[in-house]
Amino acid sequence: MDKNTITGFVLIALVLIGFSWWSRPTEEQLAEMARQDSIAQVEKAKMQAELDKQITKAEQMAKAEVLMDSTSALFAARQGTQQTIILQNSVLSVGISTLGGVVESATLKEYKNQQKQDVVLLSKEDSHLAYALEGKNENISSDEIYFQPVEQTDSTLTLTAAIGKGELRIRYHLTHESYMLDCIVESEGLSSLFAPSMKTLDLTWTNRAQQQEKGGTFENRYAALTYKIKDKGTDKLNEMKDVTKDIEKTLDWIDFKDQFFSSIIIAHQDFRNVSLTSTPLEKNSGYLKFYSAQMQTQFDPSGKQPTQLQFYLGPNDFHTLKASNKLSLSDKKLKLQNLVYFGWPIVKWINRFFILYLFDWLTGFGLNMGIVLLLLTLIVKALVYPATKKSYLASARMRVLKPEMDKLNAKYPKQEDAMKKQQEMMQLYSQYGVSPMGGCLPMLIQMPIWIALFNFIPNAIELRGQSFLWADDLSAYDDVIRWSKDLWLIGDHISIFCLLFSITNIGNTWISMRQQQTNAMMSQEQQAQMKMMQWMMVIMPVAFFFMFNDYSSGLSYYYFLSGLTTILIMWALRRFTDDKKLREQLEAYKARHANDPKKMGGFAARLEAMQKMAEEQKKLRK
Repeated sequence: MDKNTITGFVLIALVLIGFSWWSRPTEEQLAEMARQDSIAQVEKAKMQAELDKQITKAEQMAKAEVLMDSTSALFAARQGTQQTIILQNSVLSVGISTLGGVVESATLKEYKNQQKQDVVLLSKEDSHLAYALEGKNENISSDEIYFQPVEQTDSTLTLTAAIGKGELRIRYHLTHESYMLDCIVESEGLSSLFAPSMKTLDLTWTNRAQQQEKGGTFENRYAALTYKIKDKGTDKLNEMKDVTKDIEKTLDWIDFKDQFFSSIIIAHQDFRNVSLTSTPLEKNSGYLKFYSAQMQTQFDPSGKQPTQLQFYLGPNDFHTLKASNKLSLSDKKLKLQNLVYFGWPIVKWINRFFILYLFDWLTGFGLNMGIVLLLLTLIVKALVYPATKKSYLASARMRVLKPEMDKLNAKYPKQEDAMKKQQEMMQLYSQYGVSPMGGCLPMLIQMPIWIALFNFIPNAIELRGQSFLWADDLSAYDDVIRWSKDLWLIGDHISIFCLLFSITNIGNTWISMRQQQTNAMMSQEQQAQMKMMQWMMVIMPVAFFFMFNDYSSGLSYYYFLSGLTTILIMWALRRFTDDKKLREQLEAYKARHANDPKKMGGFAARLEAMQKMAEEQKKLRK
């Protein structure tokens, strides 16, 4: 490209820019355009509103025509008024609508939300349950038929709807002092309305899950649309994404779950052709997620086999859920207690058969939950103390052998002798009976318990609403220090228990780094390699603060106690460990085994083989 061509392109660009600037509208013209746009938007909104009115009016007219169709088998059932009938016991209140005969609302009497009001799981405004039956000439939809109550007590209700020459009947029974509601759907004299192949009842259930806990962020992590596969375990949709999933497998039940409460629909003739949707809702909207479930279950138009459904509308308490299994209308193994997530298999077994029983035993004394967590921490630390002590002594033995390590560093200062130095280091381990992995394995044994409590505490409904020190609810974050606007990474508060947990974590990191720096078995090269890891160890406690600031104060409190106890144990072990005596024990071990040296194996044997191979290659190169 020559000079003239470049000049031409530049001139063209200048002309275009200049024309655009010259032809742009003035401020008065821009204001007039904005005014015209506003007028156009208002006119458009008016036209849309008028169109909506016409559509609504047309729909109402069409519905009225359907209702007035006296030849329809549903004519009588479509006449009526909607009312809500309340069934209740000492723990649960359920609203049943006569329009469709469906569950409309559910309120728990023994649990309060953040506004100190009864926890509402389902409400008329946020929840909708509907069913449909496919007929020969017209479909039966619960949204357009009215039921009449024929039998009613505080805990039982029978509803009937006259359809053609038969009737559709729904019976409800609320079990005494439980959260289980039985629902039996049966027909009489309706076979002629359906094709012989029609054997299914279509169900649609939606709900906007209300926020029950403080903040909602931590609560939302545990709110998930969960379902149980027949004869297998449970599964769930992703908690943090907008997900729609078609389930090919047969299901026993579907749960609209939040952190501490569940709304479960159970099919004793199974759910098939299931489509599930979970949509996270905007923070501070007062809701967690929008749940939707479409499914089919068995229906017998002849009335010989009723459709058996049940609802569990209550807390995610392990013992309550397990007891509710016994209220099943069939021999189906519901396994509702699996809704309390205890972690992966090994961690789950620790929680299920150890932590849970220990926690129940401690809460049985009627102690404050803060004291319960303190005692739980001390008991767990006492149980793992032998492993902690073994880990510390392994590190201490390596520390007292620092003079021998210094001699090896002086003997092999060059990098090319690193393998030979490592080989002699392995021989040194063998002579004094020191294992380089002796400090790691005991700590790894403790990790499953650490992870188990990470899963146990956020799911312990016993902590919900329980105060301790400055925390008014151990199941949510403590926010004594707070401000009005969200800040990046930290939000609108500082959790003091989380801050204390991070400080003790930093303390344990500092202790660990000092042990590494004084480790006798670490060469200069290895110490250089450890610097990056040490930086990571410093960054992690700081990262934990931002990660756990929204977590439950009970969890942060436990980790603070655990970290503080570890610091005290390390101090006591260091205080009462005599390095001189420990060195004498090592020398005595070396003397006892002077005439029967152990054969190197494992990592040491591989190092020796590598050393010999390197020496042979070096000879070949020469």
